[in-house]
Amino acid sequence: MAGGRVELISLTKRFTEIAVDSIDLTIASGEFFSLLGPSGCGKTTTLRLIAGFEQPTAGRILLDDVDVSGVPPHKRNVNTVFQSYALFPFLTVFDNVAFGLRTRRLDKREIASRVSEALDLVKLGPFAKRRPGQLSGGQQQRVALARALVLKPSVLLLDEPLGALDAKLRRSLKVELKALQEQVGITFLYVTHDQEEALTMSDRLAVMRDGRIVQTGRPNEVYEEPADTYVADFLGVSNLMPVDVVSHGPGPRCTVKLGESVLQVDHGGESAPQSPHAVIRPERVRVEEFGSEGPNRVPAMVERLVYLGSSTQVILRLAPGAELQAVLQNDGGQGQVAQLSQGTPVHAFLDPDALRVLAGDGVAGDAGEPLADLGASLDEDALKAS
Repeated sequence: MAGGRVELISLTKRFTEIAVDSIDLTIASGEFFSLLGPSGCGKTTTLRLIAGFEQPTAGRILLDDVDVSGVPPHKRNVNTVFQSYALFPFLTVFDNVAFGLRTRRLDKREIASRVSEALDLVKLGPFAKRRPGQLSGGQQQRVALARALVLKPSVLLLDEPLGALDAKLRRSLKVELKALQEQVGITFLYVTHDQEEALTMSDRLAVMRDGRIVQTGRPNEVYEEPADTYVADFLGVSNLMPVDVVSHGPGPRCTVKLGESVLQVDHGGESAPQSPHAVIRPERVRVEEFGSEGPNRVPAMVERLVYLGSSTQVILRLAPGAELQAVLQNDGGQGQVAQLSQGTPVHAFLDPDALRVLAGDGVAGDAGEPLADLGASLDEDALKAS
């Protein structure tokens, strides 16, 4: 299966309001690319435009350098896997996968060979004679994948295909889906609101907001170097603290003031962003004994402890009044977590290398949302312009 190169040029879609706002994007052949964002940001509409289910108001869609903007869906060499799977309940697994091949009037021998190959790819060969109702949710998702792959598209579009599955199954299928993509070698365009899915599987990703792409890059780049507070808040969990910039330089460094505390920041000091915020990831916050000395240490009090299994989320209230989240690993020993309880005074060490000053361009969600609640399913199906 050959991969397909996708290029979007000033792609725009307007319903009553603009759903996709002049997007420029290139997805390389054989790349696993994710569109990430909250409900209503335009990611699903972008996918539907590429699939041909919606027609662009303006702009072009190129597939392997051929403009397919006006080409009907069945004539584009792309296929789509939906969250609902859309399997025929009265057909067997084999017949569900073979359906598209039969509409192309291929001979029975070729159909049987290609269906068997597709089912083996998704490890469902022994289930060929079962009906969808006799399969688990994860198995149904694999049937939907096989049905799409059997047509040998150059691009496979996936619209939150894991959204209907439980958390444990999603984790295992994420690994399988990425391995499958590498095996077949075709381009995957994956739409999700789940930042963990995007970070785990993507070669590159784009974070969307209000119909536009805010930032594009490799997962580690976007996570470590977010463009603004919106990206930092949506892709993972971030502590966003309003600060005053006291001085700039040298280079990307700067000095900021958080309440009465002065902090050295190693990143983001090249310019003077509007509504500056100091940003640090919870896993980079170090909780120390009260009275610890040295720069970048802010007095705080433990407000809440949230047990997450492999780690414990510590909610701190800083002396300036800001809330700060830290993550401490539960390593099985008598570690620091056992010494903490609600009301314990501590010092929070904010490593200058882990701090970044960003423009305060808004947040994607509730900044106080516990880690355990992140990634909760958002229902996009009812939003036509999602």
